[in-house]
Amino acid sequence: MPYPDRFYPVVDSLKWVERLTKLGVGTIQLRAKELDDGQALQIVSDALAITKGTPTKLVVNDYWRAAIVAGAEHLHLGQEDLAGADLSEIRKARLTLGISTHDDAELATALAAKPDYVALGPIFFTTLKSMRFEPQGIPKITEWKKRIGTIPLVAIGGIKFEHAAEIFAAGADSIAVVSDVTQNADPDARVRQWLGLDAEAA
Repeated sequence: MPYPDRFYPVVDSLKWVERLTKLGVGTIQLRAKELDDGQALQIVSDALAITKGTPTKLVVNDYWRAAIVAGAEHLHLGQEDLAGADLSEIRKARLTLGISTHDDAELATALAAKPDYVALGPIFFTTLKSMRFEPQGIPKITEWKKRIGTIPLVAIGGIKFEHAAEIFAAGADSIAVVSDVTQNADPDARVRQWLGLDAEAA
């Protein structure tokens, strides 16, 4: 499968990492906020222990130092975290790097870092975190994909399974999903729906 997989859930706890790994999810991002260095290293190490020996790729959000020390392979940075990160150390550790973008300036900043993928969001309105940016809308996906060329494009923000076909048709290579899984009445069934899309594309 490509990296990141077409279905790319973003979760904030080890319980979710374990649950999704058992369901056979190919790429999972661990996004746990407000941790100190010790806590970050602990949760990243524990998450890697969960995914070890499975096909699941763990993407560490923000905590690049913990990712390097724990031996992670994949990293995702928001713009603020990118500004404070040591890209030479990240590359030396052979971490793949995904970067969030919301506007033209952020895309330029991201591309200068030579990322392994670019994320665009929020596509739709999202209640999960307060956003400085208005919803981007589906046409922006097509525009962004033209601009980044062969770099994989991840769409994120308020996306549900029912939107998937339209989002992929617009040019997204992957869809990052948060509430459609974590706030779903039957998360396991929802994950299987998403994984079915992956199987169809394989």
